Order: sequence, then structure tokens, then C-alpha cells
Amino acid sequence: MSIAWSRIYPNGYDESPNEKGLEFYEKVFKELKKYNIEPIVTLSHYEIPLALVNSWGSWRDTRTIECFVKYARTVFERYSPYVKYWITFNEMNCIEALPWLAGGIDTTDKIVTEKAGFNQLIAAAKVVKLGKEINPNFQFGGMVTYPAMYPYSSNPADNILTWQASQFINFYLDVQCRGYYPSYKLKALEQTGISLDLNPQNEKILREGTVDFVAISYYQSLVIASDESLEKSDGNLTTGIKNPYLKESEWGWQIDPTGLRVALAQIYDRFQMPIMIVENGLGAEDKVDEYNEINDDYRISYLKEHIHALNQSINEDGVDVIGYTPWGIIDVVCVSTGEIAKRYGIVYVDIDDLGNGSGKRIKKKSFEWYRKVIESNGEEL
Repeated sequence: MSIAWSRIYPNGYDESPNEKGLEFYEKVFKELKKYNIEPIVTLSHYEIPLALVNSWGSWRDTRTIECFVKYARTVFERYSPYVKYWITFNEMNCIEALPWLAGGIDTTDKIVTEKAGFNQLIAAAKVVKLGKEINPNFQFGGMVTYPAMYPYSSNPADNILTWQASQFINFYLDVQCRGYYPSYKLKALEQTGISLDLNPQNEKILREGTVDFVAISYYQSLVIASDESLEKSDGNLTTGIKNPYLKESEWGWQIDPTGLRVALAQIYDRFQMPIMIVENGLGAEDKVDEYNEINDDYRISYLKEHIHALNQSINEDGVDVIGYTPWGIIDVVCVSTGEIAKRYGIVYVDIDDLGNGSGKRIKKKSFEWYRKVIESNGEEL
């Protein structure tokens, strides 16, 4: 789950927090604790306060760092008895690919997005250190979207492109897990003439604010090729070449449970840190039948296959996976397409793309199936 920054500080730079917002989340956390549910809380999930965007361009400006730290301090102190696991930013590598969505940045100019990403990394490191000072038991994760990537062929050009694409995926984890800008990124910045404020003080901040675990969203794998004429598939953040060995969702995302196993092995080999899969799911067009039921066997199949791959990662590959949460519990407007017709939840919401409907919630077939999965800790699939 996430806390909406603007619900706590409506403008981002307010002197005092919104008490009603704080009370709202406190009630949520108390209810979770009552049922022994462990929350994993994201501080910023694509919802920077609009006033920060309008006032000084959000993450373009270093003032946003201190606003974020102030917000984090407020929720850390208030919710310390209820929350152990924190994630600083959702899918942090989106700031360069989708800057408006991820950070309220109204340009794709490389200089601006690199500096915005740098400011987010400094902010993330600062709040990790702050959180540990407030409660040493806090655990922090750095989160990115992480598709598995395969070269299209044994062509060396395909393989070097795949490696370069993987650096884009890994960069924000490299900094958050290791505490410094990697050499490949420094070289890329040098080649493009982009200068960041990597002074000794900021380098110290990055070193002292490393995370405790890696968190990822995983939806599909990508095939990378140097031949731009090949047919492409859609995906989360990036596109790739169609993989003839895989099925696709209705929206063209390649379904690859084994890719999750590959991704987890790569991450663990690189960082040797515990991993949480905090997003994994199937976007589909669900239909309510004449019995007022949604028989989403396709979603059950998707989740079952990915959980099986997760089990293989743990018990065959030795990967330290400490959490799995599907995306999502309830239908919401899909961020990648802007429609609710592409549904991910195990609870159906009676609303269509035009806003028509009763808003009624209906448990899908996958709801009861997943409840049994939880009860059996994944043993009963």
C-alpha cells in the first residue's frame, strides 16, 4: 500500500501536516494490526503534490528533497508502532522513461530527467538514514520495475544492446543498494555532457542511506534486438521484440513466469539482498456473468504460474525472497493505458471507462483462490 503525500501535506511545503490525513492512515494501520496483516508502505507512488510541480518544477528543484524528508519524518514518527517495511519511491527507474508520471516533470529532456532522478536518489538516501534513526527496526527497500531481458539472437549486437538495457533497469538499484553512482553511469553522463552535483557531501548521503532489500514489479519479459524492423510487443515502461515462445495478454504484454525466476536470480546474484515482489499481475477485461460472478480463471492461471516460479527461485535457486504481493487487490484505473477496462484486481469494481456504474464491489473467483494461497503460505495453488 501507499501513503498519499498530498494527503499529509496537501501542498508539499505546508508548515503543518493535515491531521485528518494522518488519522485516516492510522485507522488503516490499526485495522491491519488487528488482523495480523503486515503492511509494506510506499512513501511516493506517482502522486507528488501538484503545488510542488507548479511552484518550482517538482524534482527539478532540490527544495523538493527537503519537503520529502519532512513528510517522511512525519509518517515515520506517527506510524512507527505499525509499520516495519518501507519503500521510498515506486518504480524509481520510471523517472527517466515516464518523467511526468513518476515525478511531475513536464519534459523528457535528458539533462532535466537525470537531475530529477539524482534528486530522488538523494531524497531516498536521506529518508532511509532518518528512518533508521527514528526506529532502528525499520527496513527499507529500493523499488524498480524489472522485466527479464533476453537477446533476440547470438548476434553480438543483440547481446550488447541487452546488456545496455539491463543497466537502465539496474541503475537505481545499484545506487540504492551500493551507495554510489556506478562507473557505467558516470561514463554515460560524461559522454552526454551532463553534470550532477556529486560533491563529497552528497556522496556521503548516498553511502549512508543504502537500503535493506530490493523490491520489484514484474509483469513480463522483453526480447532485445538490433534489427528495428522486427515486430514489437507492448510492456510496462518499455517495449521489446515479440517472443514466439510466449503467450500475450489482451494488451500485448508477454506472459513469462520463467522470466520472473530469471529476474530474481539476476538480482540476487548482483546484490545479495533479500527481494520482495511487490507488483505482479494480469491486466484483463473481466466480464460479470448472468449469476453476478466473475470467473477469471486466466488470472488464477497467471498468478499460479508465477508463484510456482517464485517457489523454484527460493527452493531450487537459493534466492532470498521475503515477500510477494500481487497487483492488485481491487480494480483501479490502469496507469499504463488510463482505463479501468484493463483490470488487475481480485475484487471487481462496477465502474466503466466513462465513469458509469454503481461502484459496487464483487469478489472475483480469484479472490477465494488467493485467500487459500495466503492461508497455506503458497502451498495450495
